[in-house]
Amino acid sequence: MSYAVKEIFKTLQGEGAHSGRAAVFCRFAGCNLWSGREQDRATAICSFCDTDFVGIDGTGGGRFGDADALADAVEREWQGGQDGRYVVLTGGEPLLQVDTALVDALHARGFEIGVETNGTQDAPAGLDWICVSPKSDAPVKLTRGHELKLVYPQPKAPPEAFAGLDFDHFFLQPMDSSDADANLAATIKYCTENPRWRLSLQSHKMIGIR
Repeated sequence: MSYAVKEIFKTLQGEGAHSGRAAVFCRFAGCNLWSGREQDRATAICSFCDTDFVGIDGTGGGRFGDADALADAVEREWQGGQDGRYVVLTGGEPLLQVDTALVDALHARGFEIGVETNGTQDAPAGLDWICVSPKSDAPVKLTRGHELKLVYPQPKAPPEAFAGLDFDHFFLQPMDSSDADANLAATIKYCTENPRWRLSLQSHKMIGIR
């Protein structure tokens, strides 16, 4: 199959358990919870997204005809040796497109593969790190993985609804909005009172990197 990719770039992971780690981000175009158009935001299931995933016109983006072509593009962006190769498949919603062929092609080039997903789609076998970020009241299919990272607060997605799922790490991340200060305070309070949950901050925004 072909793949529609918004952008591919190398940076440091800014959130969650892998925060600070060098990674190539491969951002897939499209999402099943929001069209990406501002005129649709108010009625979207996920109305607070802060990412541009519309089209294939970003840095390194395009339509890739097969898994090897996309994996080659990721490898070129890494611009380094074999040690520590890590790629984050993100979006939009990457699991609308990510398949076994791409997983195999990236593994063949020595990459550890992480995915950031809203959890509403099934995942192909072989992913090395699954981070699920539930949105509003969208049904979650992926009930096990490595990291659950919940943007907080979401009235229709309270942490209690996900605390029983099978994940190694549970993070709360303050919603970046006009109420950011209040959201941060609420997140700190919740994590303090519920120590299973840890605070995740968008450190890439704080230090001014992608």
